[in-house]
Amino acid sequence: MVIIFFLGLFLCNAIIDSNAEGKTYSNLEEIPQNRVGLVLGTSKRIRSGHPNPYYSFRIEAVVKLYEAGKIDYVLVSGDNGSIYYNEPNTIKKDLMQYGIPKEKIYLDYAGFRTLDSMVRAKEIFGLNQVTIISQKFHNERAIYLAETKGLKAIGFNATDISGSEGYKVQLREYFARVKVFLDLLMNTQPRFYGEKVEIK
Repeated sequence: MVIIFFLGLFLCNAIIDSNAEGKTYSNLEEIPQNRVGLVLGTSKRIRSGHPNPYYSFRIEAVVKLYEAGKIDYVLVSGDNGSIYYNEPNTIKKDLMQYGIPKEKIYLDYAGFRTLDSMVRAKEIFGLNQVTIISQKFHNERAIYLAETKGLKAIGFNATDISGSEGYKVQLREYFARVKVFLDLLMNTQPRFYGEKVEIK
């Protein structure tokens, strides 16, 4: 059983890695232009109260893409689980502080999971193609999910984190990739759909 478990873990990761080959970019000059960049939400601060570097680096990546003319609009997809926690609004405020006009930013308040974000980008916001903005490991998983849902996607890789904190996130990612295939097998749907929104 242990061998089967680890074999499944390896295969899920290998499939997602292979699928993403040539579809993620770290070089701003090399990435193709897309009308919409989809930034995947995360908390601005970690539990200790310190700034979350994953968040800061995603903000930085979005600003670089926008200023370089690689995206025209930003779709922010994140968790809005309570009145005290609102990832999309927080990200929007920070993007505006960096000079991105508010009319260029659209919010998806029901991006509770990467799966939800990908499905809603296509079904609610009407996108056929998109540039996903997150760390490379997350982009690879998001691209796989997007493509299974009929959304053509590439990824722009925000700076990653090394050290013990980075290792913990990478370890969780292995299991998140297994969950991708379980969700697809069970045809898991987003928690919410709602009215369609046109990005214009």
